[in-house]
Amino acid sequence: MNATAPAAQSLPPLVAPGPELAPEQLQRYRRQITLPQIGTLGQRRLRAASVLVVGAGGLGSPALQYLAGAGIGTLGIVDDDLVDTSNLHRQVIHTTPAIGSPKTASAAAAVHALNPEVRVRTHPERLTPETVTGLVENYDLVLDGSDNFATRYAVADASEITGVPVVWAAVLRGQGQVSVFWPGRGAHYRDVFPEPPAPGEVPSCAEGGVLGTLPGLLGMIMGAQVIQLVTGTGAPLVGRLLLWDEATSTSRTLRLVPDPHRTRSTRVEVPAAADPSCRSGVPAASETLDVPALRSLLASGADVTLIDVREDWEHAAGMIEGAIPLPLTQILEHGEHALPTGRGGGEIVLYCQAGTRSATALERLRPAWKGREGRVRHLDGGYAAWTAPTPPGTTPGRPR
Repeated sequence: MNATAPAAQSLPPLVAPGPELAPEQLQRYRRQITLPQIGTLGQRRLRAASVLVVGAGGLGSPALQYLAGAGIGTLGIVDDDLVDTSNLHRQVIHTTPAIGSPKTASAAAAVHALNPEVRVRTHPERLTPETVTGLVENYDLVLDGSDNFATRYAVADASEITGVPVVWAAVLRGQGQVSVFWPGRGAHYRDVFPEPPAPGEVPSCAEGGVLGTLPGLLGMIMGAQVIQLVTGTGAPLVGRLLLWDEATSTSRTLRLVPDPHRTRSTRVEVPAAADPSCRSGVPAASETLDVPALRSLLASGADVTLIDVREDWEHAAGMIEGAIPLPLTQILEHGEHALPTGRGGGEIVLYCQAGTRSATALERLRPAWKGREGRVRHLDGGYAAWTAPTPPGTTPGRPR
């Protein structure tokens, strides 16, 4: 990576033009056809293009809407999640009536409502190393708006194997990044990010927070990158990384160069660093409880102390019954001395909203538990996992 901003350069069109436009299509797209760099030829390229959008969330929502409006011929939508109330402030393609429905179905309905002539393929699944390459190779390019590192690296590897370019972006609190990774034309994702951070090092939107305008802005920039690549206009962010700071409304561009020592990907593989056991300080499996295990533990009548390490304002939306509120900041400052008195034995289970802060609290408390009676663990997935629908046939345990 180089901090010097490179000179922007245009690239040849990614997609060959499709059939001549019908009168109704000329009417629908006339405002962008009027642009000299688009014209009817560019519009025919857009209508012939197929774009796979990975993630119908904060980044994918605006991108899908503007790509549908621009007349992309085929949009594939990959997402295995359901619409949740907490999504709506930033994932604006979804609506309140869609809560509880698959995001792929909700997004597809919105695309059809906006532009009925766009073909939509829904893929309600999580991409895996076994499935991603076969999916990616069926599209002209990929827009990666995923929210987890396993998917990002799987998409990146599939891109390098198939040669399909990827428009990529990521958001962390008030800052965002956008780039285009096109094999053979500049740096690859793994040149810039050789391996993912350890679990818990980078907070999710649920843990770190985000204003809906930030992924909205980046999603629109991603959509613009797609249009430039398809039509061969402008200067896409190939070999460049755009950084945006929401708080200061400033941006800068870094030059990206390939790593000459990196071996080209020949198969999809998430690096071992994604495994929690590969980094020190990350909870081991024996220090982690999933929701069914915690429900079973509570139902058994065992001596369990639940500690909610979220902030006070988060408790208003609900807590696990019987939990003791104790913000993470107090645990980080005072360690085991922050815990309620008389809790020396038995089991202590920490939880937060999604599992990141509780893992941090566990790391802070771990040294004090060596040789002590009882143990301290944390809840994988946090309160969000606890309040998710209980699979049929499982025991609900302690009421919510």
